[in-house]
Amino acid sequence: MPAERGETWELSYPEAASTGLPFARGRMDPTDVLWVHAAPPVLDVVVSDAGDRAVARGDSLARSGERFPMTRLSRAGDRVAREDRWPDQRDLGSRVILPGGEVGTLKAWWNAGDGSEWRWQVEFYNHR
Repeated sequence: MPAERGETWELSYPEAASTGLPFARGRMDPTDVLWVHAAPPVLDVVVSDAGDRAVARGDSLARSGERFPMTRLSRAGDRVAREDRWPDQRDLGSRVILPGGEVGTLKAWWNAGDGSEWRWQVEFYNHR
């Protein structure tokens, strides 16, 4: 990823501690969709460009309804929205961020219809 093209997604849990706690911070090629594994019930999200200028954000994005192991963040202009749901075949190839900030690519997903189990594959690639 050329440095001038990269962006940073910074996710925090605003309802923890006195001023919130960092959840994940990952650098990646620009994207409009980012999946989050094991997201807290509320997220603040800031997307910054390579110059560290905030280009999009979502504040106090609350979990909607049922608890899923995966959360889909989507960016439209300067706003980030949250959707808690199971990934499906259309989502393969999307970027995924884990707690702490490791970013990979969703390669495969399966879940039982009743949500009692799931299996997924994520590919991680790094280059220095």
